Amino acid sequence: MLEKLRKRMGRDEGFTLIELLVVMLILGILAAIAIPTFFNQREKAQDSDAKAMVRAAQTAIETYATDNSGSYAGATVAALNSIEPTVQAGGDNPVTVVAVGANTYTVRAGSLTGRNFDITRAANAAFSFPCAAVGGGCPTGGDWGG
Repeated sequence: MLEKLRKRMGRDEGFTLIELLVVMLILGILAAIAIPTFFNQREKAQDSDAKAMVRAAQTAIETYATDNSGSYAGATVAALNSIEPTVQAGGDNPVTVVAVGANTYTVRAGSLTGRNFDITRAANAAFSFPCAAVGGGCPTGGDWGG
């Protein structure tokens, strides 16, 4: 019995080099799959934040027009900020009023990803939702669909 114990204690214990390499290979494959997925989700979240901001700007500019006899003329980011304090020219999702007419406008919010999300109201009251830099929350075709 004592002899079996001595034999057991005399053997080397641990992982072989092959076993360690297999584990490293598996971890590398998992990292190669998980990391791009993680970054893509982060971009989508940042783009969703910009979309929410441009929606807030749209609500604010519609309120502005209601207060100004139905006209969008003269709408600025500062005017929209007085209506909706989250609409700001700076910060993570800066808002700009790109074009304004008596019955038309374009508001834009930028994302941390570098993409821009617009809401444009045409003279016939039709809305369009263009975006620039396809990827993340901006689908191919450049229309994020509101």
